[in-house]
Amino acid sequence: MFIYLVALIPVVTWGSYGIVATKLGGSAGQQTFGMTIGAMGFGLIAFVAFIIPQNINVSAHIWIAGILSGLLWAVGQAGQFTAFKAMGVSNGFPFSTAGQIVGNAALAATILGEWSSARTWIFGTISIMLVVVGAFLTAKRDKAIKTGDDETKSETTRGLIAILISTVGYSGYYIIPNYMRKIGYISHEIANKNNGIDFVTATIFPQSIGMVIGAFLIVILFMREGKTMFKAPTWRNMLPGVIWGIGNLAMFISAANPKLGQAMAVTISQMGIIIGTFGGIYILHESKTKKQMVYIVIGAILILMGGALISNLPK
Repeated sequence: MFIYLVALIPVVTWGSYGIVATKLGGSAGQQTFGMTIGAMGFGLIAFVAFIIPQNINVSAHIWIAGILSGLLWAVGQAGQFTAFKAMGVSNGFPFSTAGQIVGNAALAATILGEWSSARTWIFGTISIMLVVVGAFLTAKRDKAIKTGDDETKSETTRGLIAILISTVGYSGYYIIPNYMRKIGYISHEIANKNNGIDFVTATIFPQSIGMVIGAFLIVILFMREGKTMFKAPTWRNMLPGVIWGIGNLAMFISAANPKLGQAMAVTISQMGIIIGTFGGIYILHESKTKKQMVYIVIGAILILMGGALISNLPK
């Protein structure tokens, strides 16, 4: 029972940090960089308070796996915040959630080889279709509303491109630790000790360092926000980073537990779509018509169904 409660922590934290960051304000670059600093602070506390006292081995291989994972996370987070700016949280969050579910399923099927039978591929394909259709329904516009169509389409396109980039980054962030374990770069003895909890908790701090490095490079080189990255909004957005860090630790702990595993843990964590989508509407006051609300509810249900199916695929 306890591990299921731990698995529910990311639902609240990951579902809400985008709303908190939007409320705190700042550009996509400031939100991304500030969040990584907050996450690194949380990672350092976890390292000092848990890893060192427990004498958990943090080998060079774990440092490398964690930093690589963190670098890819920075790509995912920068893309997500860019999408939120372009599309709004209530539209961007479902697409981001769908992308992460589909991306993780695709990588698990191909790189990790977890889809080993025709039956798995059939049900896996159906689940992905449910997720994709659900995402598009949540962002469907009401044709009765007359707006600046060209501008709206341009922002939507920009948001979708950002989500695509975000999906690549997030999927890599999830897959790197497991792939390193699969190929033996992280020994099975280290990876499986204490049900894998030692390994995943040991990666948290190295991962957060990779996040800060990645975010710094992205904000400087691609977002061109070097002159504003150390202003007040950046420091305010350390709070969402701490919120995210709590969810990240809980997700990796639950993923390491054999009662859940990564597929189930990741899927449960993505159920924060309910908080993210409806929080964007009711807390951030992103206006929707009654018709759009019907689409959003149906779309969210389809994403949840697809995610649940992916996490329980037949072997």
